[in-house]
Amino acid sequence: MTVVAVGDLEFAELPGRRSSDPFPGADAASSMRIVEMERTPGRRAHRHPHSVEMVFVADGSGAVWIDGVETPVSRGDVVLVPADTPHGTIPDEGGSMRLVCFFPHPRLADNLVETDIEITETEGETP
Repeated sequence: MTVVAVGDLEFAELPGRRSSDPFPGADAASSMRIVEMERTPGRRAHRHPHSVEMVFVADGSGAVWIDGVETPVSRGDVVLVPADTPHGTIPDEGGSMRLVCFFPHPRLADNLVETDIEITETEGETP
């Protein structure tokens, strides 16, 4: 068993967010990330071509943007993002968010594509 204290997490800077792999080098069939973000302008979507992404909102509130549809989320919510679908998360104005993201794929580096798609905010959920 491996336990990682929150203070021992090492974060990498990604566009609009910080991401930590709590189990680097683990030989597992899946992977996870702890993601922290503040609201920033010009947020761009990303996608995971080889797997779905399961997201647990650990702290904060905002919206998840999935392929043009924005839905409000807050602490305790869970989100399932389809494979290869452009998506991103936008914290509320003046706020921040912490997410726990799970992938049924062993290496996120092989399953992450940053896009040029700018996340545009809408008035709540859209069809």
